[in-house]
Amino acid sequence: MFAVLKTGGKQYRVKSGDMLRVEKLAADAGEKVQFNDILMVGGDSVVVGAPLVDDAAVQAEVVDQIKGDKVIHYVKRRRKHSSQRTKGHRQQLTLLRVTDILAQGAGKSGIKAAIGAGSVTGASAPKAAPKAEAKAAPAEAKAAPKAEANAASADDLTHITGVGPAAQKKFNEAGITTFAQLAAIDPETFDAVKVKPEWIEQAAELAKA
Repeated sequence: MFAVLKTGGKQYRVKSGDMLRVEKLAADAGEKVQFNDILMVGGDSVVVGAPLVDDAAVQAEVVDQIKGDKVIHYVKRRRKHSSQRTKGHRQQLTLLRVTDILAQGAGKSGIKAAIGAGSVTGASAPKAAPKAEAKAAPAEAKAAPKAEANAASADDLTHITGVGPAAQKKFNEAGITTFAQLAAIDPETFDAVKVKPEWIEQAAELAKA
């Protein structure tokens, strides 16, 4: 019986007892792992996946964590002032012994799935999101009533003749949001907006009203 499995972006045709070198797995020597991405299972009959064979698996025992042969990589630039660089690389691999091929029953085997050493488990990434939301919620809850209170107590300063939306924005940025505040400012010392005397008079009348 044989199977074609997929791991580390490669495909391998294996049978029970085969020794196999694959991209490094997150497992220690002596552990058993199970490959669940099975593309084909062959025996008395051949089953081809679409793309995977349902409930099929290949089980293997980790023999050792090893490194592959050194690969030399040359980089050369063909220019007037040419340069050349040499780089070496040894791929980290896992040496396995295939112990069993399951045509079905993979989900009930109880053996952990073979996961690449560089993979991130799905459960670990999103845990930080609820905390961020929990912290943001009280801040929003505090900010909302304050903003509503400011909006409710503010006066529309554009009711004063000569004060337009731009002037009102400058007044608000300077902390002047009501007719009473505008009526109390000193035109000689207030420099955010050039205040006209008639604005102060109108603001005082509107504040009384």
